[in-house]
Amino acid sequence: MSLPIARFAFATLLPVPFLIAGLLWAGPLAWIAIAYICVITAYLDLVLPHSDDAEGSEDTSQPFLNIALGLLHFPVLYLAVWSLSGSGVGLLSITGFALYFAVGIFLGQLSNSNAHELIHRSGRFERSLGKWVFTSILFGHHASAHPAVHHTHVATPLDPNTARLNEPFFRYFKRAWIGSFKAGLRVERTRHDLWSNPYLVYVLGGIATLLVSLWLVGWKGVAIHLALASFAQMQLLMSDYVQHYGLQRVRTPNGYAPVGPQHSWDAPHLISRHWMLNAPRHSDHHLHPSKPYSELVSAAQSAQLPYPLPIMAGIALFPRRWKRLMNPRVAALAQDAP
Repeated sequence: MSLPIARFAFATLLPVPFLIAGLLWAGPLAWIAIAYICVITAYLDLVLPHSDDAEGSEDTSQPFLNIALGLLHFPVLYLAVWSLSGSGVGLLSITGFALYFAVGIFLGQLSNSNAHELIHRSGRFERSLGKWVFTSILFGHHASAHPAVHHTHVATPLDPNTARLNEPFFRYFKRAWIGSFKAGLRVERTRHDLWSNPYLVYVLGGIATLLVSLWLVGWKGVAIHLALASFAQMQLLMSDYVQHYGLQRVRTPNGYAPVGPQHSWDAPHLISRHWMLNAPRHSDHHLHPSKPYSELVSAAQSAQLPYPLPIMAGIALFPRRWKRLMNPRVAALAQDAP
């Protein structure tokens, strides 16, 4: 394993044994996972210098990290369902609630980032694994809508996942969830008949993952599964909200201008981009969707977020603070646009 891939592996895998141990036995190991996921990464992002270097070339070890993280998603999800439903730690305690928050962030920031990487890969197994990760958090349609709709129409009114200027997050959440589901379905209907449409898998597969939770621990398990899935979905859409807020491509007589680095907000912070598999280097991903995460760079002329992506997601929950911070930056970019 090359050093660059090893750095991603260290950042993403480090909290997993502590998270699993915490879900099984609670105690201090649980708080190590919680501290790493919720506090330490944010603190280190703020104190460590930014890094704009590329990570190195793709090697044969890279798919194995994505596959390992994709496969780890399912035991972590169902162990959390079992434990937080009362069979283990239980949700109704300080440790239980903190573990719910930590597992939700793990699913929302790491599993989503990894599934996003998998659905952009060329291998059938990798793409299928990414689709099932999204399906298990009841957001399977993202596997269709993200590449077919978001990447095509980003930074235009045709993209449900591009946040409009002054649009509060929770209003955006409803519009983006429903809009991306419908837009992805329209695309898949042009490609497939009813029985081969992947939306059939997304819906029935989502129900099947809930039935697993029902089988494990009953209706409490279904409730915990729904709570974790909702938290993970919120973070996925929060990421899109932050990374495209207020940015618009210029309308020309021939359609919209091509996607450029100025149509995504980047965050160069060292720890969170390793933890989230370079998802904060978002502009380069939109310029080169098939480029592996380890090759993404901070694109020249990309819009820059003032704080790490997870911190910006927290600020976005407070609309007045968010608009005071971001609207002047959106206006400055619009003024500099050709």
